[in-house]
Amino acid sequence: MSELATVGIDLAKNVFQIHGVDSQERVILRRKLSRSDVLPFFSRIPRCLIGMEACASAHHWARSLQELGHDVRLMPAVYVKPYVKRQKNDAADAEAICEAVSRLQCVSYL
Repeated sequence: MSELATVGIDLAKNVFQIHGVDSQERVILRRKLSRSDVLPFFSRIPRCLIGMEACASAHHWARSLQELGHDVRLMPAVYVKPYVKRQKNDAADAEAICEAVSRLQCVSYL
């Protein structure tokens, strides 16, 4: 199995959708995680680039993921919208976030 290079997380109230690709941008991970499973999951995978839309809880999650050694980048929703390929849902948003964070250089660092 290839190693994760980039992960997009769509933050929600209870269930987070994640989408991960390897260095050749092949999809190797699509998963729903409950709020309590996010940190244990990311503590088990090697360091990678994680993107998420900036929102009320994004800074908390970004700091927590950075403590685990991941490179976390936040971006406004308007930067992600052009990358949504199909109807708006959590899985499509996570995929778009993953693509946007790998393409954009002007996203914020914490």
